[in-house]
Amino acid sequence: MQKRTSEKRATQNETVLWQHSRDESYHQPVSPDVVVYPKSADEISSILTFANEHHIPVVPFGAGSSLEGHCIPVKGGISLNFQEMKEVLEIRPDDFLVKVQPGVTRTQLNLALKKFGLFFPVDPGADATIGGMAATNASGTTSVKYGIMRDQVRNLQVVLADGQIIQTGGLAAKSSAGYHLTSMFVGSEGTLGVFTEITLKVYGIPESVLAARCTFPSVQSAVEAASAVLSSGTGIARMELVDERSIIQVNHNSDTAYTEAPTLFLEFHGNPSSVTYEASLTKELLENFGGLEWVEERDSKARAKLWEARHNLAYAFKHGYPGKSMMFTDVCLPLSELSGAIVHARKTMDEIGVPGAVLGHVGDGNFHAILMYDAVIDAERKKADQVNGSIVDYALRKGGTCTGEHGIGIGKAKFLRKEHADTLPIMASIKKQLDPNDILNPGKIIL
Repeated sequence: MQKRTSEKRATQNETVLWQHSRDESYHQPVSPDVVVYPKSADEISSILTFANEHHIPVVPFGAGSSLEGHCIPVKGGISLNFQEMKEVLEIRPDDFLVKVQPGVTRTQLNLALKKFGLFFPVDPGADATIGGMAATNASGTTSVKYGIMRDQVRNLQVVLADGQIIQTGGLAAKSSAGYHLTSMFVGSEGTLGVFTEITLKVYGIPESVLAARCTFPSVQSAVEAASAVLSSGTGIARMELVDERSIIQVNHNSDTAYTEAPTLFLEFHGNPSSVTYEASLTKELLENFGGLEWVEERDSKARAKLWEARHNLAYAFKHGYPGKSMMFTDVCLPLSELSGAIVHARKTMDEIGVPGAVLGHVGDGNFHAILMYDAVIDAERKKADQVNGSIVDYALRKGGTCTGEHGIGIGKAKFLRKEHADTLPIMASIKKQLDPNDILNPGKIIL
């Protein structure tokens, strides 16, 4: 692995190492020993073959937007940056498929698809890379209609720890041929192999889009209303809950004057008549559950402004609490248990004294807590950890999961042991079989 500084294909520059020592999470940064910029699967194969022979850790790095320390090289080694692998390789509009390299971002992909009247729906908020989204099984605001990342990935080209290059699936819409390895690799967080090509399912751009927001007297009434919308069978595309504290922060940080109350943000996709009908039906339904203020937006700029409030919430809290660190956590529960979980989370935050907010994808039972604390004050960090632990424990007691979309990484490993104590040994044996020398993102998921 010869250093080629003229092409910047490998570097030990201190600034670059620092940039690859962290992600968007609250976890302690650790610098890699070197950052490498491969251009092909064959180059990655050579790198992994060398690393495997010399027991050198290799950690994939996309946009660095992960929230549980996935790309932090906790044992040093090689940080594998995919900025030289960001091509949209093939668009198959008749098959509703696209093949991309892992460094392609969500925005870049949708720009390429737009000319074919297609789009990729998974929207985690950040402009993450497709490789990172597949590695963490990302989802986001549109999952209630279109599903999560695992539902979109048709095939992966993967380089294994020993340098072997494999294909996990194909182009067919379904298959009963053997174990479903694609699903196993999606969400593996770089611990089983390195993705070099990803084939995705894509969708036709809807003819009409309507966004709306509706306020409620309480978080509980908002969640109950959301459940009723899902039961009604309307074609809701997005349905997000933002609590009162979040709206206050949005108004403080942005040029908005939203009513400061628990709010559902909604979006409908379809043809003009169906969208109008479904929005009208939903408005009537929400009013039956205490819905107060209903505001619709059809103009694209107005819709973007509305969703900006939801997507930029984390940054609104960062700006509102200068010098504080942010723990941005997530859980997912059965819809019947969601209301109680959100009320429990808000109550726990207030009782322990941790400022922040509760928000989430109520359409699929996934919600987040934003917890603000001073990282240099040990007592504040312990309080944030206590709130996070209480939220997760509640979710597990009710049949939920410790993470709906952020992944395990570093921060959720202890909760994975609680959630899957019976199957964790099987996961560990798969990891051992595919990566016997533990070079692929060591220290993540299975400690």
